[in-house]
Amino acid sequence: MTILLWLLGGIVLGALAERVIPRRADAPGDEQAPRRRRSRKRIIGFSALFIVVLLIAVTIGGYLWASSIFDKIQKVDVSAQLSHGSGTNYLLVGSDNGRTSADQRAGVAGARSDTIMILRVVGGKAQMLSLNRDLFVTNPATGQKGRLNATYNSGPSNLIKAVTEDFGIPIDRYIEIDFVSFGGLVDSFGGIDVNFAHPAFDLASGLDVKTAGTVHLDGTQALAYVRSRHYYEMIDGRPTAEGGLPDVNRTMRQQTFLRAIMAKAGAKRNPFTLASAAKSMTNGLRVDNHMSLADAIRFAWRMGKLNPKTVQLPVTPRTTTGGADVLDLGPGADAILSQFR
Repeated sequence: MTILLWLLGGIVLGALAERVIPRRADAPGDEQAPRRRRSRKRIIGFSALFIVVLLIAVTIGGYLWASSIFDKIQKVDVSAQLSHGSGTNYLLVGSDNGRTSADQRAGVAGARSDTIMILRVVGGKAQMLSLNRDLFVTNPATGQKGRLNATYNSGPSNLIKAVTEDFGIPIDRYIEIDFVSFGGLVDSFGGIDVNFAHPAFDLASGLDVKTAGTVHLDGTQALAYVRSRHYYEMIDGRPTAEGGLPDVNRTMRQQTFLRAIMAKAGAKRNPFTLASAAKSMTNGLRVDNHMSLADAIRFAWRMGKLNPKTVQLPVTPRTTTGGADVLDLGPGADAILSQFR
């Protein structure tokens, strides 16, 4: 794109020069003048043709490159569960599918969706709602009650069905990224900046922020930040556990991260940086099988321009008869959910 701007700029400047700088009049009796004029016309004609051919080649090349990247992204068949409401709802999922054995956490069997968000886009406005993974729902695959993130064990289609049936939210598009690819995406944009009220750490996730204020996080620390469930702050020299519900606090950190990475992506104009970001995501990205290349480009374009409004879902903690700590929808939850239907 930068090269094209230079070329177009050169054309414009050349045209201005032709108008501003008068040509030298041909000397009387100069028999070579008509030949020179014909030569100039040929040069201008060949130059214009070269620019047109170059523009066509760049356009076709860019499309073929984007298509080759998109073809590498895994498509999942969730078409039976996709539906449509008044806007466009993207179900954004962060999964543990790509974790290594070193990353696997004790006591967690099978695949899990650690991050579940609804990004709703209507016109030029967007809202973002986190569905806490500990929400107590009916699993469509088993008919049994359990945590929302456990519905992912039976696949993305079952998760979408749970979101639609338990919360009444239609899902238009499904996008999932595993945590192995997550760090590469952040690093491809040069990291992100997050504001911390106090130094913070989480021994379980690996978060280690030693100073307060705006801190630059690389891919590893950004991943530790969004996965943190045992978040401590250093206040007056003492480690202090954050107040409130850990799962709710974690979803707020996830939304902070998503806004930061969207802003970073929107600010980037370097095609090589964007290409690196796209490549870093292909191996760990899964999308619904109805998503086309045009849909993906539209989504990426929106992400760079939107500043989603955060919407918090009211929840109430409780312990089941089996001893599991879960979350139920709290007072006013239906009014919040209705904004996404």
